[in-house]
Amino acid sequence: MDRFAELNAFVAVTEAGGFAAAARELGQSRSAINRLVLALEQRLGLPLLNRTTRNVSPTSDGRAFYAKAKRILDDLDEAETALGAAHEEAIGQMRINGPVSQDPINISRAVVDFMKIHPKVRIDLTLESRLVDPVAEGFDLVVRVDEPDETTMMVDHRLAEFEYMCCASPDYVAAHGAPSAPEALSEHALLHFHGAPHMQTWRFQSGGASFEVTVSSRLCSNNIEPILEACKAGLGVAVLPGIAVREALQAGDLTRLLGAYSLPRRVLQVIYPPNRHLSAKVRLFTDFLCDRFS
Repeated sequence: MDRFAELNAFVAVTEAGGFAAAARELGQSRSAINRLVLALEQRLGLPLLNRTTRNVSPTSDGRAFYAKAKRILDDLDEAETALGAAHEEAIGQMRINGPVSQDPINISRAVVDFMKIHPKVRIDLTLESRLVDPVAEGFDLVVRVDEPDETTMMVDHRLAEFEYMCCASPDYVAAHGAPSAPEALSEHALLHFHGAPHMQTWRFQSGGASFEVTVSSRLCSNNIEPILEACKAGLGVAVLPGIAVREALQAGDLTRLLGAYSLPRRVLQVIYPPNRHLSAKVRLFTDFLCDRFS
């Protein structure tokens, strides 16, 4: 029996919530859909659906299998259109993991604008600060801002590079003085923007030497806005992306500190498994982000 027909029947029943509705959706008889699902369950050796007189719902195994079956069918649809419209149009489901959206890197807004251009794409978007494994967690691609990983086996597109700066407001400096070296930061109130949970230190470099500051912060957040506002209000010293503090520096709302020291640069990256490199939707979304942020 056709395994793709079995998967298609099972996915249709799961989404429709019943055999009759799935049969209408697929233009087949109810008995034909039932035979396909039964054949699939017998081949797998476990039940995928709970059947009652009123409704049909997936078992715990069925829910897990549904996600995989849906991905297989979406990939098949994409493969069949890959020689035609799929080269110019994103089609089907795409799971994306990205950083918490905030200016200047607002992934939410980028996804919405991408979907306006490609109305046939369906996107499952997860925004979080932690680093994820796209293979283990089933993402088509991951967008993140982090230090470059030269050892990754993933396809890694680096779209933009960000300089980081140590800053405080003129009022804060007038009241507390400016630190003369990274070690002196322990005497100051610190405001910590952590783009990811592992970013708990500030690493300064000068003349080939490295200085690491463990951050004990008065305020910490995974969003730039509250840290930037607190810094401008004179609540402490912060390390922030240069692109985020540029206007405040030009306006005189912030002062750059420890200018003789540099901080590690981070890059905006699109990362995905090697087996997704021929996916039209992944390629188109990557190109879209490249045009938008580079």
